Amino acid sequence: MVIPGPALLFCPADRPDRFAKAASRADGVILDLEDAVAPGARPAAREALVAAASHGGADGGVLAPERTIVRVSPPGTPDHDLDLAAVRATPLRTVMVAKADASLPVPAGLDVVALCETAAGVADAAALARRDDVVALMWGAEDLVASLGGTASRFGPDERTPGAYRDVARQARATVLLAAGAAGKAAIDAVHLDIDDLEGLRAEAVDAAASGFAATACIHPRHVAVIRDAYAPSDREVARAEAILAAAADHEAGGGTGVFTVEGVMVDEPVLRHARAVLARAGA
Repeated sequence: MVIPGPALLFCPADRPDRFAKAASRADGVILDLEDAVAPGARPAAREALVAAASHGGADGGVLAPERTIVRVSPPGTPDHDLDLAAVRATPLRTVMVAKADASLPVPAGLDVVALCETAAGVADAAALARRDDVVALMWGAEDLVASLGGTASRFGPDERTPGAYRDVARQARATVLLAAGAAGKAAIDAVHLDIDDLEGLRAEAVDAAASGFAATACIHPRHVAVIRDAYAPSDREVARAEAILAAAADHEAGGGTGVFTVEGVMVDEPVLRHARAVLARAGA
């Protein structure tokens, strides 16, 4: 599976009335059978998922398999196998496994987005990324800090005005990104929990795109446009990337080898790769 992006919108699986809206607003949808659904409502959520995603279901044409991921409960919990059975009863074939680590059993026939959101999961990120059934990694801050016995993933004067991530969360984010990149897999950045903090979300999404994340997950439709805008390079970035690649072509055509300069800045292969990535994000 190619991870759709850049904006992946979580939607509770017990709210089938929201499926079509979520699918129409975001690049991809993560139907959540785990934390967004109360334990007592999970049987009904699985039934709603099967009814909506199966051929002929009300949203069967909306929940396209290539744009839909189902977050399932952690391995070892009573809901895990039931969640997988529900997914297998639909055409959907990509699951996000909550609290994944190296003990994750192989869910035969399904692609896996490994959600590294515990200390064990982050420590095992490289091993998870090398698995054939794993197509992407995602990280999560709140469960990670909880797994360490902590109480807050961010700095800030109070819970209503959180600041930047604490160092442990930043290290986990980088660890998961590097593990995914080393294995040639996509990495998905964590959600921004403060729904009204659009500037904070934008800053994190800009950094995610520049760092190499393939997508950012979100929990509210308002976040989709912010993420898309953050991942889209500016006209200035596109123009500079085009100028660098054009200069490289002229340099090569003139018999030049090795490094050269554009507007006084040295250009070598990593800079060329940066330029190609900018144009790829622009869809050029």
